[in-house]
Amino acid sequence: MEEKEKLTDYINAVYQNTRTAIQSIDEIIEKVEDESLKKELSMEGDLYLTLCKELELLAKAEKIEGIKDNNWLEKAKLWGSINMSTLMDKSTRHIAELMLIGTFMGYITCIKDQSDHKDVSKEIDEILEKLKTLEKDNIEKLIPFLEEN
Repeated sequence: MEEKEKLTDYINAVYQNTRTAIQSIDEIIEKVEDESLKKELSMEGDLYLTLCKELELLAKAEKIEGIKDNNWLEKAKLWGSINMSTLMDKSTRHIAELMLIGTFMGYITCIKDQSDHKDVSKEIDEILEKLKTLEKDNIEKLIPFLEEN
């Protein structure tokens, strides 16, 4: 694979991970009744948006045309999953659990992306490290919401 293709693949992988987090928060936040959880998710969403902007600026600097968001099928699957899961249970505990599962999945994806793209880009590695730190921090912040009913 050509160097530019590897760079494009890597930046898209990290970008799609952050976009999935943003989409998840956007879909679920309207179902949240607990104001402290709503505030936490809103802050998390802002941090993911910041990482997306960093990736977009890096793509522009590297002359990578149109980094790709998740495709419509992935978006539809996520939307359906969230809406089906919250249809019967919109409790704070359940929503925190859903967000934790997604956050763990995002963290796992970070590790896999890092392994799959060794020595491709130090700049993307740095953004990925920020994303991993954000995911870990979010896990710590969401766990206490599991104790609520």
